Amino acid sequence: MKKLIILFYILVLSISSKAQIDTATFRTIFNQIKREFAPDKRSVYFNVQIKGDSILVESTSPQALIALDKQAKDVEGFVKVNSLLPAQNLKGMEYGVANLSVSNNRSAPQNSAEMLTQMILGTPVQVLKKQGGYYLVKTPDGYLSYTDGIAVSLMNKQDFEDWKASKRLIYIADFGHAFSRANVNSIRVSDLVKGNILQVLSEEKGFYKIIFPDKRIGYIKKNETKFFSEWEKKPNPTAEAILETAKTLIGVPYLWGGTSVKGVDCSGFTKTSYFLNGIIIPRDASQQALIGSAVDVLESDSISVEKCLKNLQPGDLLFFSAAKSRGVNGGRVSHTAIYMGKGEFIQSAGMVKISSLVPSASNYDEHQSKTLVSARKFLTEIGQTEITRVDKHEWYGK
Repeated sequence: MKKLIILFYILVLSISSKAQIDTATFRTIFNQIKREFAPDKRSVYFNVQIKGDSILVESTSPQALIALDKQAKDVEGFVKVNSLLPAQNLKGMEYGVANLSVSNNRSAPQNSAEMLTQMILGTPVQVLKKQGGYYLVKTPDGYLSYTDGIAVSLMNKQDFEDWKASKRLIYIADFGHAFSRANVNSIRVSDLVKGNILQVLSEEKGFYKIIFPDKRIGYIKKNETKFFSEWEKKPNPTAEAILETAKTLIGVPYLWGGTSVKGVDCSGFTKTSYFLNGIIIPRDASQQALIGSAVDVLESDSISVEKCLKNLQPGDLLFFSAAKSRGVNGGRVSHTAIYMGKGEFIQSAGMVKISSLVPSASNYDEHQSKTLVSARKFLTEIGQTEITRVDKHEWYGK
């Protein structure tokens, strides 16, 4: 009997050890595939859940799933299910348009999760899956985040095509409201911020009657809007236009993840300044730093004020790395700003403000200046990779 008990425990330990080894082996393979096919979780979703002897792998990359199947085929003891997003249980409701003036999009499907970004009313999105009361969405800049279910109206492909073909308005005032009647003293339906997009139904006494993506009806003052079809066709913006928009945000507070006139982080500020001029650029500073054309602003890895004054043009983006202040070269880009000319730049740091790279200037920003690592030209690169006119983006109606 004693021998049988010993043999039983050896068998249990053997099975447990094998399962543990298989789990570790699978995760090793998974992480290798992730590094190759999904290195940036902000733009490619690739996730695994292991529960007992079951594995669920979800991804927006078919290449990642194919490679995982090939390399993990010999890992035994698991029932593996691959799911290419958008998820099938969405039943074709794979499109959406943002409902709220500004919605807070997070790193995980819960209110306590980090706010990664925002999407403003009328932003078209790809809906990838539902998790609890949240949706995983991709915004037009290619950024992945979770948004509360109330923040987005889901659509099938035909409804989405109808929305793109509809008569729309873009809100051009900084702040305002949609009202329940064509009267500013009537009950408010929603607040509005610059850049919001809404469908128009009719006109009435100095107002447009509009409909929200979730079918709420409201009225907006005509002089606070433009027809979207006219706005999106305007010529490529000049540096003056970008800076004029940027300066309207002076004093707006810094908000981690913010991309609206209610609050902006550093890259949300540059992104918003460009978007309100009809140009879509990547969401984060480290992503923005990879596109456009390079401008020479350094001398032996340190800022050259002389080169900055000579080579930079208004509208160029500056990039900074906090690691440089600790003596680390080659660290991740962590901050960005828009160059204005004559050594000045406008940034969101604490709040949106104008600073200078020139040590003798009264608004010299020593900290940021010493952490400058690169600069990129965007305005001459419109139409190139990830610097896209709104009217050329297929989600807005191309």
